[in-house]
Amino acid sequence: YVSLEGAASLLRMYEPHFVPGLLQTEDYARSVMRTGAVGQTRPEDIERHVALRMERQSLLAKEDAPRLWVIMDETVLRRPVESAQVMRGQIDKLLEATELPHVTLQIAEFASGHHPGTYGPFVLFRFAVPELPDMVYSEYLTGAVYFDARPEVASYLEVMDRMAAQAATAQRTKEILRDFRKEL
Repeated sequence: YVSLEGAASLLRMYEPHFVPGLLQTEDYARSVMRTGAVGQTRPEDIERHVALRMERQSLLAKEDAPRLWVIMDETVLRRPVESAQVMRGQIDKLLEATELPHVTLQIAEFASGHHPGTYGPFVLFRFAVPELPDMVYSEYLTGAVYFDARPEVASYLEVMDRMAAQAATAQRTKEILRDFRKEL
């Protein structure tokens, strides 16, 4: 997954549960990993994963950074992670990300109703090299699956396009984030 992230020219993500890893703060990531750990996960393993996640974020600071287009469900904001302080820090980081020229963030508001992404999170990868096909990554509790067959990728692309049209605009998303931060 990490190598695909680094090779992609465009990442389009839908996340119904958490802030995507590329946009997480260290405290948010640690909390998510600690509470979501299944089985015997040692604190040092969690810290190693958090460090890797933070390192991955350097991708967005590169001069040739990929375009990142994220749609997050409003649930991501409404379900508290750890504490109000952690959530405030996370909202601040999201607001900072919205100022980057290659990042688009949209919130799928509850008020916008049911949308086609309710089946779960996924990432669409587009590569600058024409020989590499677009690819979809979808994660589940015990693993992940990759799709690169055109019909499957086309279905996910259609879902993403429909969600983008239905979700709050990038400008409205900034307002939602600012308002939500005030509520914390």
